[in-house]
Amino acid sequence: MAILVDRRSRIVIQGITGNIGTNFATETKRLYPEVFVAGVTPGRGGRTVAGVPVYDAVGEAVERHGADTSLICVPAPAVPDSVVEAIDAGIRTLAIYTEGVPLHQAARLVAYARARGARLLGPNAAGVLSPGKAGMGEITEGYFPTRPGGLGIVAKSGSIVYETVALTSEIEGQSTMVCLGGDPILGTTFRDVLELFEADPETRAVALIGEIGGPDELEAAAFVRTMRTPVVAYVCGHAAPPGKKMGHAGAIVTGGRDTADAKSDALSAAGARVAATLPDLPAVICDVLAAHR
Repeated sequence: MAILVDRRSRIVIQGITGNIGTNFATETKRLYPEVFVAGVTPGRGGRTVAGVPVYDAVGEAVERHGADTSLICVPAPAVPDSVVEAIDAGIRTLAIYTEGVPLHQAARLVAYARARGARLLGPNAAGVLSPGKAGMGEITEGYFPTRPGGLGIVAKSGSIVYETVALTSEIEGQSTMVCLGGDPILGTTFRDVLELFEADPETRAVALIGEIGGPDELEAAAFVRTMRTPVVAYVCGHAAPPGKKMGHAGAIVTGGRDTADAKSDALSAAGARVAATLPDLPAVICDVLAAHR
């Protein structure tokens, strides 16, 4: 098993005829030809990109191919309409790769997705990958040493996901890797993904890589207390000065509880094994996996 995407997924790329969409389509078709079924660009229906048909509307991809998962690569002004169209057509797992979605629009989209029972990753989410099964976005097999296994990985940063995989792949393969996105308002939180990993019998341990800013890691800590699946954590930004944004729009310390130290302490108190530095993760994960065999 895996979470969010697997061999049963049927993936459509919205914005497939743009440069980013076409690049993702080429890689997705090469790696997961059975799960990648179509693309959508209004006004470009009838074309073919990377061997899959392009439609004018998501509803056509759902009706003809059973599409249930969407990667959204459209320009920021088109994101709201694209998300609503996909959800209304029956898509239940969506990842918004696009950056620059205004906060008020992101808030509305998150609320709409939750009201309709859809799972929304992002905005500004690099993607999701279950090695050997399915993936979408820039987190793809072949660029870094992925392999199927029992370690679930979740982070807000795609780059941190790649680094975590590079550090840990010799120890344990991955069940699923999830990038939540770096914006202040996100459709899926650390806690949401922990709940999915906890219910996944294939996931033996979870690596949670947090960062400064916002309450997500603190909310995740509350759930860690209830988990049977062990959690290893690291929080980026221990040297970040207060009030400075560190790369992501959401990574800015605004109060005492959203610092790296405060989040690390909360996760540790909840029962997670917290690494002192990112390169310390492999040794901590080895200990955790050995203790839970």
